[in-house]
Amino acid sequence: MRYRAPSSGFLENATVLKIFDEASISFMAKVMAVGGYGEETYLPPLLHYIPPRTRNQDSIQEAHMLYFPVMDDLLNKTNISPLEIDILIVNCSGFCPAPSLSSIIVNRYTMRSDVKTFNLSGMGCSAGSIGINVARNLLQVHKNSYAVIVSGEIISTGWYSGKDRSKLLLNCSFRMGSSAVLLTNRKAAKETSKYKIMHVVRTQTASDDKAYNAAIRKEDSEGITGFSLDRQLFQSVAESLHANITALGAVVLPLHEKICYVVVSLLKKDVYIPNFGSVVQHYCLPSSGLGLIREIGKGLKLKGKETEGAAVTLHRFGNLSAASWWYQMAYIEAKERVKKGDRVWQLWMGSGIKCASVVLECLRSLDGDDEKKKGPWFDCVDPLPDC
Repeated sequence: MRYRAPSSGFLENATVLKIFDEASISFMAKVMAVGGYGEETYLPPLLHYIPPRTRNQDSIQEAHMLYFPVMDDLLNKTNISPLEIDILIVNCSGFCPAPSLSSIIVNRYTMRSDVKTFNLSGMGCSAGSIGINVARNLLQVHKNSYAVIVSGEIISTGWYSGKDRSKLLLNCSFRMGSSAVLLTNRKAAKETSKYKIMHVVRTQTASDDKAYNAAIRKEDSEGITGFSLDRQLFQSVAESLHANITALGAVVLPLHEKICYVVVSLLKKDVYIPNFGSVVQHYCLPSSGLGLIREIGKGLKLKGKETEGAAVTLHRFGNLSAASWWYQMAYIEAKERVKKGDRVWQLWMGSGIKCASVVLECLRSLDGDDEKKKGPWFDCVDPLPDC
């Protein structure tokens, strides 16, 4: 709780620094007020200093604070040894030290010398899905293996002290949080695993100049945090989402839904929104801002409960980049909504503009799991109302 960053405290510190003008303070206040962020999100200790500390060594200490607890938790829950890990993938967009973040983890847990390590940077929120895709492909080649994906942004390096609003967004949008996920192709794991990866669909629009330039300006658009999107960015985001959702629909939707989509498209009438609810029971959506969550939910014709996980994750923890989806997964599990056979659609977006979908199928009943007491929602899921 000592790292909690309520908006009043954040703005007070920003004012005391005397490096922001009144317009910049007002802008950051509006972002936090409209963006859907609550009063219990966390900033790393480095950003609680006046002035904030953004030295390289301090950021490495932030990495220790983020990654080591989730790794410890994962190893304890799965009862595996660090020596059993064959593949390690670390997602962090903005901080790329040498030795690498994966090397820091390998050193801390004395992993094997032949562990295969990867560091994904500059991928934004979509790094989580890319990490899953990379791990899945590697597991198809390396049999009887364990792969661990660690996600978490080192946000102290992104602290900005100027007047450019596109950069000021970074100060008040991202918050501290991390996740660690274990994937395996070991046959014995079928008895204990929670989920099976059914589909991974990735689309990339960076080859298009308009989409690429819009992606560069993405954080300059106030729509990411709940205001109005500029037209070029809105079109680029919409096109990327449409391309990915169409590609996913081609592999998961039943035949009658595909036929309806083709017929409506050929007749060039209203856009037909397929009923993904016929094959998907739960949704994890991009949680960059409440406005984006609402727009995606509206576009997919989702109900309040289906967008609830993304909205309450943003409110309680803020934008955690690639780790956000696993907090959403933990939320719907803590609410005891996931049943054996249910499918979860994780929809990821990132810089580029790139978009990815991951569909997971629940392999066993989770009612007996004590995730509610062990996960990130153990102290706050009950007071949150069902939508």
